[in-house]
Amino acid sequence: MKQDPIINILTGGFLKKGFVERNIRMIIWVVLLIFFLISNRYTCLQKLKEIDKLQQQLQDVRFEALSISSDLTGSSRQSKIEELVEEEGIDLEGAKTPPYKLEK
Repeated sequence: MKQDPIINILTGGFLKKGFVERNIRMIIWVVLLIFFLISNRYTCLQKLKEIDKLQQQLQDVRFEALSISSDLTGSSRQSKIEELVEEEGIDLEGAKTPPYKLEK
């Protein structure tokens, strides 16, 4: 009397027939390979999350550097410096004559 293959699998009958005994090495290798691939995928996803976080931080730092550079450029203009000198009450005046070159 031959059993249905599904019933054979569910009852564990295929384990008795030597299939597992003949292919135990292959089964172990496949299980180890599956564990390795799952571990590798998890590690890769963690690295990708870290890369995304670092790229966001880099973008924030670039924006901050651009903002600071813009503020520095604005505050180093001649009109802004003259305004700050007047506010502080420092007795300085701008040059009345343009600069000239000295030649040998």
